[in-house]
Amino acid sequence: MTIKRIHTGSPFEEKIGYCRAVVAGGFVHVAGTVGQGDTVTEQCRSALEVIGKALAEAGSSFADAVRVTYYLPDAAEFEPCWPILSETFGDNPPVATMIECNLIDPKYRIEIELTTLAP
Repeated sequence: MTIKRIHTGSPFEEKIGYCRAVVAGGFVHVAGTVGQGDTVTEQCRSALEVIGKALAEAGSSFADAVRVTYYLPDAAEFEPCWPILSETFGDNPPVATMIECNLIDPKYRIEIELTTLAP
């Protein structure tokens, strides 16, 4: 089995020892991804943009998604993201889980982890 690792150049990838995505075993596994912005919706869109670029490099897309996990420090902030997520996945929604938890830095309002089918 071959493994393809996709890096985005984030300084944290080297500091922590991870990559944005791994293509292996018929799947693309995307690491938990936070986005930039002041609001949860801005951060959600930004995280999805980073994820989308990694998926494109892997030859996959949101239409190939099979599982997504959302991590938020405040579950009440999840609902404003629903229209963004519905638009992103369209007619191909994956199974989903939302977990309320602390994130690596209090400035982050949402982290998204995704698995898709590999091309």
